[in-house]
Amino acid sequence: MSADTATRMKREILEIPEAVERLLNVGKTSVQTTAAEIRERDPLFLLSVARGSSDHAASFMKYASELLLGLPMASVGPSIKSIYGVDVAGEGALCISVSQSGQSPDIVRLTEAFGKTGAYTVAVTNDVTSPLAVATNATLDIHAGPELSVAATKTFVTSMVAGLWLLAEMKGDADLLGAIHALPEHLAKATQCDWSSVVDAVDGRSLFALGRGPSWAVSNEAALKFKETCQIHAESYSTAEVLHGPVSIVESGFPVIAFAAGDAAEDSVAEVADALVAKGANVFATTNKVKQAATLPHVRTDHWITDPIAVIVSFYGMVEQVAAARGINPDAPRHLKKVTETV
Repeated sequence: MSADTATRMKREILEIPEAVERLLNVGKTSVQTTAAEIRERDPLFLLSVARGSSDHAASFMKYASELLLGLPMASVGPSIKSIYGVDVAGEGALCISVSQSGQSPDIVRLTEAFGKTGAYTVAVTNDVTSPLAVATNATLDIHAGPELSVAATKTFVTSMVAGLWLLAEMKGDADLLGAIHALPEHLAKATQCDWSSVVDAVDGRSLFALGRGPSWAVSNEAALKFKETCQIHAESYSTAEVLHGPVSIVESGFPVIAFAAGDAAEDSVAEVADALVAKGANVFATTNKVKQAATLPHVRTDHWITDPIAVIVSFYGMVEQVAAARGINPDAPRHLKKVTETV
């Protein structure tokens, strides 16, 4: 496929390394200034406000906060304020609201409510003039550039990077900061990983996306993208949960993608992947530790917590191919539009 005939989604996937590099080059002052203000406030816990892909980015930040800072992070449903009219206590909290457009009224209203009850509020957004950005104490511009495809790719990755970067600056973790700044080169390699074996295996029936820890956050994103761009039902589970009940629907050839990073959960993810093969599933995994499942080409970064960022980039390239194979335009999924404003 030539550059002229490639989908917008494909072109935007290939732009991810450049977008991340732009974020790292231009976003330094705002990230470091915001991190310094947060350290001075010394929050006791974190809150997130987000929906869709942005909520998956927030889930990644949750694991990063808890694993790196030892600070719990909870996702709060925007309807708490917008539908039920309840003000939730925010004293002592850092609230991170993630929205590529910054337009959805329910996200804005809950963020404002947290600010009024004492939280320090941060917007992670691609529009620094948006209502969400105006409503917060600080704004982190993800610098993704225009994203025209309905399916979020650049904005998801740059949101992950911006949030992780903020947490790394809060901790003063030199190793992680170095790994974050080395990401563009790794992500460029990730765009070239060949996952065509998965394209061939996805047959239109339901499938599982699996992960654990930070990789579970990208598993959630993967399941959404199958539904959003390919009209294929997909469910995301932690590998700690899938064998407890969901495994009952696994039958011969049932497609499964297990997302693994080079972290403490890798062995357990590999074990579950192999266990599902024994039950008849057609399992693909981003780890060399599997014995029965098929190992997918994957890029390991300079830190275990940045590995899932590279893996989701490789996934995006594959899921765009699945959509094309099914005759679906991933740039304009049925029933969807780029910005969904929920009340």
